[in-house]
Amino acid sequence: MSDETTIDGTAREIRGPAAGTEPRGRSAIPRRTWVVGAVAAPLVLGAMGLSLAQGTTFQPTPVEPVAIQALAPSGAIAVKGAVAEIFGNKFVVQDGTGRALVETGRAGEGGGLVAKGEAVTVQGRFEQGFLHASVLTHGDGRKVLLGPAGGPPTGSLDWAKDRIGLGPKPDVAALTATVQAAGYSDVRVTGRGPRHLEVAAKDRDGGEHQLHVGFDGQVRERPVPGARP
Repeated sequence: MSDETTIDGTAREIRGPAAGTEPRGRSAIPRRTWVVGAVAAPLVLGAMGLSLAQGTTFQPTPVEPVAIQALAPSGAIAVKGAVAEIFGNKFVVQDGTGRALVETGRAGEGGGLVAKGEAVTVQGRFEQGFLHASVLTHGDGRKVLLGPAGGPPTGSLDWAKDRIGLGPKPDVAALTATVQAAGYSDVRVTGRGPRHLEVAAKDRDGGEHQLHVGFDGQVRERPVPGARP
């Protein structure tokens, strides 16, 4: 209970809710939520402060370019050629064997990511007739990473821990060896989740596969649309 002075100088009593009760229309916030929030807040704030100084540490495995004519469904493949046409966030790359349509996502909106006639190398996922770019290298050597940077969802507690160095650190070499021990070859890391790597690899018969490789070493297959079984 407390007193409030009104405009005319009189005092009136303010009665609050009885002990152990909550105002109508409002639900109590569990104590655990406050505890989690108290822990997460400094982590997120610290991560926000570091996010501009720290770039993503994830880098897709570099892939040697193939002739455009040889493009086939794959989780990680690359081509090299000249930009022939630009259509918003898509452009056509051309080499001596043919043309391919490249999709660049939000980074390419507006058509200013590449210039017509310039030489580029594009690495990404090829499926259903599109090369979905993840890495674009300009003729002068400038490299642009496209799409999500990899890692936990932005703003999550795992993301905050990751940004300030408290998150799990995958041993890429060891995980690659685990994939090879499972019978795969030509292992290419294409992305990173909160506690797993996205990997493209070939089986013993040369078939292309996309794999979900947990930091604990568990390997699971994911389908590659259009790939040879």
